[in-house]
Amino acid sequence: MITLTRLSGSQFVLNSDLIERVDATPDTVITLVDGKKYVVAERPSEIVKLVREHRGWVVAMRDVLEADGPDPEPHLAPVASLHIEQDQEA
Repeated sequence: MITLTRLSGSQFVLNSDLIERVDATPDTVITLVDGKKYVVAERPSEIVKLVREHRGWVVAMRDVLEADGPDPEPHLAPVASLHIEQDQEA
């Protein structure tokens, strides 16, 4: 997610994975994959920098989580075994 600024000055957070393109017309217009458009104060080059930084952070967090190792005990039980246990109790 990246934080952007509307022309009115209010800020919002956008899922950068949904960006299809960024146009300068002369205002910066972000078009999402679903066709929705946002006009923002940031220049296209700033948006590219924000997306790169966010994706770098995601990769870095993946490495941190992998370094912790897998969870030794799963917290969820398979659905099938839950049904079997419930049937046996009845």
